[in-house]
Amino acid sequence: MREPVRTIQLSVNGQASTVTVPVRKTLADVLREELRLTGTHVGCEQGVCGACTVWLDGEPVRSCLLLAVQAEGHQVTTVEALGTADHLHPVQQAFWENHGLQCGFCTPGILMTVVAFLREHPAPSREEIREALAGHLCRCTGYQNIVRAVEDAARRLRPARG
Repeated sequence: MREPVRTIQLSVNGQASTVTVPVRKTLADVLREELRLTGTHVGCEQGVCGACTVWLDGEPVRSCLLLAVQAEGHQVTTVEALGTADHLHPVQQAFWENHGLQCGFCTPGILMTVVAFLREHPAPSREEIREALAGHLCRCTGYQNIVRAVEDAARRLRPARG
């Protein structure tokens, strides 16, 4: 018996997308396989590691836990929308300069969480930063440089808020 499919429409990184997908396919898999947006990484596939974090209507979500059909009609933003190689987002620049990444597998999900977090908490304490990062697993760093990168990113973003 064939798995049911459905054609859905959603906005991904500001562009309208129409895809026909199996109804049980995750948003993470559709982003990677159908839309070729491979910045969203799939780690644990249980929502624990945070590598698959994207924004759904501006809020961080685990795309491995969300069926693509659930995103129909919504705005999805992936790490590819943050910046470019020539013009990094301030959070990406802070991670680069503070060595907040090593292998980079967890980084896209962390970046998506941090950018959203800093929108709501422009001057976070170290404790608040650690709490915001608690849903992300990084096996390469000791989190020290990630926390420093978030502190630096917050400083970089504050003047822009006017």
